[in-house]
Amino acid sequence: MLRKIPNYNLYGESARPPWYDAFNFEWIAERSAPNDWHIDAHRHDALLQFLYIRGGGSSGDVLIENTRIPIEPPCVIMLPAQTVHGFSFAPDVDGLVLTAAQRSLETLAAMVAPPLVPLLQRAGVARVNVQTHDSVLMPLVELLEKEYRAADRGHMAAGLPLLIALFVHVERLCEGALVTRSTAAANVSATERRARQIRRFRELVVAHFREHRPVDFYAQELGMTVTQLGRVCREEISSSPLTVINEHLVREAQRDLVYSHMSVKQIAHDLGFTDVAYFSRYFRKQTGVTPTQFQKEAIKALAIDRRPAQ
Repeated sequence: MLRKIPNYNLYGESARPPWYDAFNFEWIAERSAPNDWHIDAHRHDALLQFLYIRGGGSSGDVLIENTRIPIEPPCVIMLPAQTVHGFSFAPDVDGLVLTAAQRSLETLAAMVAPPLVPLLQRAGVARVNVQTHDSVLMPLVELLEKEYRAADRGHMAAGLPLLIALFVHVERLCEGALVTRSTAAANVSATERRARQIRRFRELVVAHFREHRPVDFYAQELGMTVTQLGRVCREEISSSPLTVINEHLVREAQRDLVYSHMSVKQIAHDLGFTDVAYFSRYFRKQTGVTPTQFQKEAIKALAIDRRPAQ
């Protein structure tokens, strides 16, 4: 029986469609304690999650894609939509989880604070300034909790600006650890335009990566030349368009190798490869190991139960 990575609205709850706007506030204990402080690997199609770990000593670890990262408070954790993640918390963890619609947050950030957009698109963990983190972040956290608990009409519209204000302070406290600052920030309109182009390019890659389209296909869809697309990618994300395409394809392959019960042949065909041998050569070229080697090492490192789901 094949098993895909669970896709939830909130952990354990059925996923809502990508267009659904959501805003949720929880203290970590609310959902984690009933699950024995362990949240299995899952993803959210359209929701970003932000965790603020205030304290609690050694507070466990977070799984982001194929990597486990220790949680060392005080820290923040950013998990954009579609990021595979899971948690193992210590029972004494002191922290909270904020969940909101990715697209809505990005749209508002692009209008009022364009440098925040990369923060919202990058999964990661960052320590925050020990001296000032609580006095800066908690007033906004308290307002967000009050807005959410009240459940009044328009709470999403009220919550989004508060979240943007919170992320502005997170960016400052993390000293750029999760953000790539643009050296051309003075030219806001150009920065916004390039950010939109990169976002649209990534959306096209998600839609067409199984078709193995060449770079000129994406450039044409974006109304750009291959040279223009290459320049925008280098300036905004320090990568070539082909690297973006390959990274997405390999990431999907890695997810299936680790989290599904499909064979390598099934995964190859699902990803648009007609020849499993070519898929193996491609995967090895991109990662340095064969699909089987990667699968064996990743499953061992993550201690994943490979027994078929009942």
